[in-house]
Amino acid sequence: MVDAIFGEPRLAAVYDALDPDRSDLEVYARIVVDELGARSVLDIGCGTGTFALMLAARGLSVTGVDPASASIGVARAKPGADAVRWLEGTLDAVEADASIGSGFDVATMTANVAQVFVEEHDWATTLGAARRLLRPGGTLVLESRRPERRAWLQWTPEVSRQVVDVAHEGPVEDWVELIAVDEEAPGGALVTFRSPTVFHRDGARIDSESTLRFRSREQIEASLERAGFAVVDVRDAPDRPGREWVFLARRAD
Repeated sequence: MVDAIFGEPRLAAVYDALDPDRSDLEVYARIVVDELGARSVLDIGCGTGTFALMLAARGLSVTGVDPASASIGVARAKPGADAVRWLEGTLDAVEADASIGSGFDVATMTANVAQVFVEEHDWATTLGAARRLLRPGGTLVLESRRPERRAWLQWTPEVSRQVVDVAHEGPVEDWVELIAVDEEAPGGALVTFRSPTVFHRDGARIDSESTLRFRSREQIEASLERAGFAVVDVRDAPDRPGREWVFLARRAD
């Protein structure tokens, strides 16, 4: 299922305005372009398309895939969107598209994409598909939050509440409410939270509930290796040192 925050059209339309600072993506653009020298990229869980468009503006061939039709709709309406191939669905949709051609140089999972796969079967299936879609020697780049930092302790209304004046909507308020935490869950901590959004213009409130899996570094590395990747680097996210890892895993052949 797609969380409402990504799949509900009114929420998708204000998503970027409520989280406007995506300077964290510059880190990944440098990895993809400068470090890996990629010419073709698969952006897994592309959402409203910010990263895919950033890469396309640098001259890369980019495919963005996401199961949320509302988010894909927002992405397609942005300036420069014609330079990206947008696909609605999972990686099955990419594998089924005969127009994709040869394998990608790089596949990416930024933000919380890697953590939305809470079931081990879904995670393993996604990694397997990502490997098949990469060219021999291609690289998967993903980020994941470090569970020992327990980021969810800050997911409270007191810390997260904001009101943003959004074009065509007026003031929009949102915050985060922690619902449940299972730090002993097999496969890594499970954290469920609610994200209410209130549109002051008409008083409408839309709630979105999400669950993320916080895997340990060892669990992520082992899952990558089982899927046919060789982990070549694990580094601190430079914009969030000590809080997130960035994994670079090469397709092993």
